[in-house]
Amino acid sequence: MNFGFTEEQELLRAEVRKFLDQNAPLERVREIVEAEGGPGTDPALWARMAELGWVGLNMPEAHGGVGLDLETLLVVLEETGRSLFPSPLISTVLAAKAIERFGSEEQQARWIPGLADGSKVGTFAFMERSDTLGAEGVETLAKPDGDELILSGEKRYVTDAAAADLSVVAVRSGSDAQSLSLVVVEKGTAGATAVDYDAMDLTKRIGSLTLEDARVGTDCVLGEQGAAWPAIQWLLDLGAALVTAEAVGAAEAALEITTEFAKERVQFDEQIGKFQGVKHPLADIYVDVESFRSLVYYAIWALDQDADDARVAVSRAKAYCADAFPQAGIMGVQLHGGVGYTWEYDIQLYLKRAKWVRPMFGDADHHYERVALLGDL
Repeated sequence: MNFGFTEEQELLRAEVRKFLDQNAPLERVREIVEAEGGPGTDPALWARMAELGWVGLNMPEAHGGVGLDLETLLVVLEETGRSLFPSPLISTVLAAKAIERFGSEEQQARWIPGLADGSKVGTFAFMERSDTLGAEGVETLAKPDGDELILSGEKRYVTDAAAADLSVVAVRSGSDAQSLSLVVVEKGTAGATAVDYDAMDLTKRIGSLTLEDARVGTDCVLGEQGAAWPAIQWLLDLGAALVTAEAVGAAEAALEITTEFAKERVQFDEQIGKFQGVKHPLADIYVDVESFRSLVYYAIWALDQDADDARVAVSRAKAYCADAFPQAGIMGVQLHGGVGYTWEYDIQLYLKRAKWVRPMFGDADHHYERVALLGDL
């Protein structure tokens, strides 16, 4: 693959960055997430992003999307991560990809247009009380009843749970360990309740989806019933890759903020950035960010191409990021001194984003173990 971006992709990056700088600087981000009882995002900005084609960037043209590849979406994610823009972009892309890749043409026509034009928010619900990414962790049951399924269980750590108009839910539909299905549950379904948690990172909404004898038609099942484990693994990998791509921009911004502070802060009549005790940690952060940037660029490409090593590529990227980004956030706060922990300084916002990124779609331990497993180590 070519690690460089095309001229068109760089123009897109410049356009997205200009848009976010003008409409969603960190002052505005703080207003959005601090608004009591607010949606946690800016619906007008979300609608504008959808009009510009960024929400449906890699959704099928036949259903209202732009039809571009995941590498181009990566450009947008780096910029939304850089600005900590609070939006359900990753959640919606995951739901749309699940429907596009594993749903029928009829299901695509039914749900993707609303996701592509931003009028609907989607999400992917997998995790449960066991807090494991394995098939055995799915306990939510799908019981057949004529041409319907009766769903019972609770999904946890669902991104944008309360905002989602439709959720792609992993359910157990058989006694075999991997007998799982993917079912679309729309908002308003009787017995389905979604709520958001109070989380550390206010720029990312996360919550639970409870299903109590919720009924959905069998036409809401994506692909073959009871055979969705490979599809679910692909979606978990895509989620890990998209979160890591957004983390690249966020980590880069944390480095920039800390570097600027080091140039301005004077101690012992010198800018603190001139001291090796400050320069060397900043250099380490730079190396780490460039390293997991390269890893996730390849992982995104490999997923898009269905390359044989896509799974291990995703795990390499997420494992590195899950360790390095939080460390960059911690070091950024430390280099700010005691004030770095205070709400007034932006660096603490990036540390909280790093803490959110670390466990999402698998922490470092999970992905390093998988690298070893896939590499027959």
